[in-house]
Amino acid sequence: MVYRALFAYAWDIAEQGAGAAAAEFTGLGLNTITLAGSYHAGKFLRPHGATGKVYFPEDGTVTFRTDERRYGALKPQANSLLAEHDMFGALCEGGELDVNAWLVLMHNSRLGERHPEATVQNAFGDRYVYSLCPAGSETRDYARALCCDITENYPVSGISLESPGYLPYVHGYHHEFALMRQNSWLNNLLGLCFCQHCRAGAEGAGIDVAGLQNRVRDWVEGYFAGSCDFAEDMAAAFWQADLVLDPDLAAFLRWRCTIVTSLIEEIRGAVRADATVAVIPSVARPSSGAWYEGSDLAALGRAAGLLEVCFYEPSPGRIGADIRDVQRRVGANTRLRGVLRPGYPDLEGPRQVAEGVAALAAAGIEDIAFYNYGHLRRANLQWMAAALEQLDRAG
Repeated sequence: MVYRALFAYAWDIAEQGAGAAAAEFTGLGLNTITLAGSYHAGKFLRPHGATGKVYFPEDGTVTFRTDERRYGALKPQANSLLAEHDMFGALCEGGELDVNAWLVLMHNSRLGERHPEATVQNAFGDRYVYSLCPAGSETRDYARALCCDITENYPVSGISLESPGYLPYVHGYHHEFALMRQNSWLNNLLGLCFCQHCRAGAEGAGIDVAGLQNRVRDWVEGYFAGSCDFAEDMAAAFWQADLVLDPDLAAFLRWRCTIVTSLIEEIRGAVRADATVAVIPSVARPSSGAWYEGSDLAALGRAAGLLEVCFYEPSPGRIGADIRDVQRRVGANTRLRGVLRPGYPDLEGPRQVAEGVAALAAAGIEDIAFYNYGHLRRANLQWMAAALEQLDRAG
């Protein structure tokens, strides 16, 4: 079945009830709800929320009933919504829509605060509590257990995995603050993980990770000790030069890709065979920047068989260019889903949404999803529905 999905949060669906939500989704031309099963903190504006317009999700919680026996040191925390609403159970039982579970893996401040030893550690020893390290055995056990838990306890059609790798330094935490100009060179250096798991793994791969860590510290210390800021175009060139000329840095970043790929291989091998495993590979724009997070698009495509790529661009032309590059990288044997945002800051009108959908279809991407039900105005939802109807008529 062709995938026509809308990403959504359990609290937005619980507000109106599973039956009413399913009827609304099918009325919009959709056949799947991609429902968040694990999520992080936020401050969300809800244009059509009935019980409030600003929502603060409970950080690092799950919205499905878990089996605690599956987990080791890192255990999921239940969202308080579950005391009254099991939206996965209700939607699966209703049967009007396919239910696809959207799982955020490594972005989890609640678990990071409780288990700092499982988090990313920068070159200075600082722990990033919002970012679990995918190289750690306990973290990998948690991610694998989470995926098995929901696919075996609910008849979901599959799972979509977000943040399977290393989050960038600039990703959003809480009231982030700095009295100095940021740039990509600095942020990329601060985002590198030198925790005990990464050091041991990289050393085992023949990388002088201790020497690299020392250089990163020296580079950043030197920048902090100076008085000039790097303009962004210069910072990007400096980073590119370091990538080419520092063999340990290049090897270290390639090694990180093997860590994320092997995690996805483990998850794909562990979940039930008839459940799809789709990887949302990156927060980068364009998608080719996924490598910094440890996401090798081609390798992840081979590991999971399915990539769900966020083509979050402000024009159909840019969407088409990103599609072309992704397809060039992954080859013909990896199935692609495309995710669009039918509103600000991307496609800000019905014509642009229709053209974005058409760009996916023209590239042979039949499986299409949209982000995100609770964030969109009713008008945006109608733009989405009209684009799908137009696509179906053309097909």
